[in-house]
Amino acid sequence: MLEALKQELYELHLELPKNDLVRWTGGNVSARDPQSGLVVIKPSGVRYERLRPEHHVVVDLDGKVVEGDLSPSSDTLSHCYIYRHRPDVNGIVHTHSPYATAFAAVGKPIPVCITAIADEFGCAIPVAGFALIGSEAIGQQVIDHIGNSKAVLLKQHGVFTIGKSAEEAVKAAVMTEDVAKSVWLAMQIGQIEEIPAEDVAKLYDRYSNVYGQR
Repeated sequence: MLEALKQELYELHLELPKNDLVRWTGGNVSARDPQSGLVVIKPSGVRYERLRPEHHVVVDLDGKVVEGDLSPSSDTLSHCYIYRHRPDVNGIVHTHSPYATAFAAVGKPIPVCITAIADEFGCAIPVAGFALIGSEAIGQQVIDHIGNSKAVLLKQHGVFTIGKSAEEAVKAAVMTEDVAKSVWLAMQIGQIEEIPAEDVAKLYDRYSNVYGQR
């Protein structure tokens, strides 16, 4: 089932260690097939260099396994919760990328103090509360706190990003870590200054509707 989506997820999963967003078996990517509504997700505890397209698990929106010989990610129920509450989302990524997770560890959002944050997210990257792994609790925190952002920090845990596609969610995860590092480095130099809200809105609109090939 969904062989093309499994292949896409296999390739996108390789971007996580490539961009230093995960270590060993941590983190995951999922994608929802818009036609069937089924979700493809990484199997639990499988190292990225050993992961293959056929290892991915297909589940329904309640997290019940539809196809797959391996157990799905321990975050599956939270991914499914997000999909059920955000019909516009077809891709989700979870990482423990170090700089962004450092902000999560102390429960601080990443402020809009550089244009890259305004471009990609259009707002500060917010912080959700603490929740235990294995149930829908993390997904509930994501839905309650992510707002209009593509990323949210889970307090004392890590990062969740969303997108209209899995590729868009992976890009958001890469950008979250990139801007987190820049902001942390800036904080070592001195006091940061946030970009005015009206300029953030203009930057986000330009990046979303003008930048790139149309």
